Amino acid sequence: MAFKLNINGQSHSVDIEPETPLLWVLRDTLGLTGTKYGCGISACGACTVLVNGRAVRSCVTPASTVIGKQITTIEGLSEDSSHPVQVAWTQEDVPQCGYCQSGQIMAATAFLDRYPNPSDADIDREMTNLCRCGTYVRIRRAIHRAVEIAAAPLSRA
Repeated sequence: MAFKLNINGQSHSVDIEPETPLLWVLRDTLGLTGTKYGCGISACGACTVLVNGRAVRSCVTPASTVIGKQITTIEGLSEDSSHPVQVAWTQEDVPQCGYCQSGQIMAATAFLDRYPNPSDADIDREMTNLCRCGTYVRIRRAIHRAVEIAAAPLSRA
């Protein structure tokens, strides 16, 4: 079945089965490999993307359910890695193996839209993506740093 998806601000025509997980449309059909496969059962979050600004686990999201919605992948967060969360991730040296980090960044982006000045307890409760390397302390620091970066006028210029 052919339909259009809006991904990273661009319309993409895809010819796939409606129940095909969004993850495989992104990776295999469109070549957007920044979104990772981790578990395939929505448990780890490596596949997290934004759908209308909300964090969604793309491995269990049928592509047909996101028709007409705005989908943002790590590739579409910013053209030059200047998004406050990406900058904070680099400044705090968050990744070790890096495999889960695109999903972590996307989850943190959606989280900060809901919690613009989060406490450690908010972060610990709401950031449910798994990190095999256990960089949770650095993730928490990076989220706080992203708040500071976003609040600083013209700091990303």
